[in-house]
Amino acid sequence: MRLLVITYYWPPSGGAGVQRTLKFVKHLPSFGVECTVITVDPDRGAYPVLDESLAAEIPASVRVIRTDTSEPFGSYKKLTGRQQIPYGGFANESKTSFQQRFFKFVRGNVFIPDPRRGWNAHVLRAVAGLLRAGETFDAVLTSSPPHSTQLIGLALKKRYGLRWLADLRDPWTDIYYSKELNQTAPARWLDEWYERQVLEQADEVLVTSPDTKRLLLGKSAKLTAGKFHVLPNGYDESDFREPSAPPTDSLLITHTGTISEIYHIELFLAACGECSRRHPDVNLRLRFVGKVSAGVQELIHDHELSARTEFIPFVPHEQSVGYLLRSTVLLMAIPDVDHNFGILPGKVFEYLAANKPIICVGPVGSDADTLLEECGAGRAFAYVAYGDMLEYLEAQVAAWRLNPNLDLPALNHSRYSRRALTERLTKLIRRP
Repeated sequence: MRLLVITYYWPPSGGAGVQRTLKFVKHLPSFGVECTVITVDPDRGAYPVLDESLAAEIPASVRVIRTDTSEPFGSYKKLTGRQQIPYGGFANESKTSFQQRFFKFVRGNVFIPDPRRGWNAHVLRAVAGLLRAGETFDAVLTSSPPHSTQLIGLALKKRYGLRWLADLRDPWTDIYYSKELNQTAPARWLDEWYERQVLEQADEVLVTSPDTKRLLLGKSAKLTAGKFHVLPNGYDESDFREPSAPPTDSLLITHTGTISEIYHIELFLAACGECSRRHPDVNLRLRFVGKVSAGVQELIHDHELSARTEFIPFVPHEQSVGYLLRSTVLLMAIPDVDHNFGILPGKVFEYLAANKPIICVGPVGSDADTLLEECGAGRAFAYVAYGDMLEYLEAQVAAWRLNPNLDLPALNHSRYSRRALTERLTKLIRRP
């Protein structure tokens, strides 16, 4: 089988967005699938973060074609004087400045579905060249965000009749920061029209959670449940070769990835502050690895946790896993936004693989909560459940006094290994 993979995020891009497609491509050759990847030239594209180490995971047999692109981020940097482009969810952007609100409005009403749509024409030319040269592909997989990438798959389906798998790592028009784009009615209509066209025309639609499947299935009366497949993110067993090494001198709670005010962890922080005051003999500490918004940093200060908190900027993926293994408890938060019951962050599977107790701040009964309960790995707490969070923290403190290693017994999560998930993908690629 020959698979054409089209993804904007690819090494040297870092962050969560690159992991899913990279791990699929890493394992697909072992299932008899030959991959050609088309991605953006990193000297021309716009990545929020870089992780050069991920390139080592690309199999030698995989051909990678890098194209030019036409995007507005160079102009954005010149006009704003900023060196960084916006993170997902605008976690590194001001919520109040007129300049940032203006650029969000332009983003939502001019660049539809997103500013990286300028890459599409370059990809389509590259694919046309491959087909003219006599190359054939059994299927094409498009991965998004950016959701403009799905319009490439739509064009290839219409022009060449290629079998097409649309992989949506996140919702499209319902993505959690959609309201910040302040779309006008015409812009919203066009964005939703693109979304319906993709969902209706794709041969298979891959999503990461059951709730996202329910959300997208309701977008059109023409859609049937049979074309939607929940293929969650996962963990790569090869990333967890190092032994667990929780600290013995502190009860260390670690969060990895981006976090901002919309995750509403203020009452969790309040519970941490109160727990540390009640139990001064236990060195309760917090560690955030990745992007932490200024608002969250202020909350940490307000709850008198600054001296107990360590901030570590973005690190390569291998180091991020190391921080998980050198923790006592892991913190995950789900943003307090519409449709958050279906948000199932990729990091949760790596948290599971680390075998640590997981505290999830987010909706009870969500897909994330169900996963934690299913694997016996932790529990979710509603954003306002201060008392429950404090009680749970005190239980961890009591256990830590007896043994500072709170690692859980072997968890039931093997079906979420990247290799097992890639085997499921292979069956969809071969599906008649």
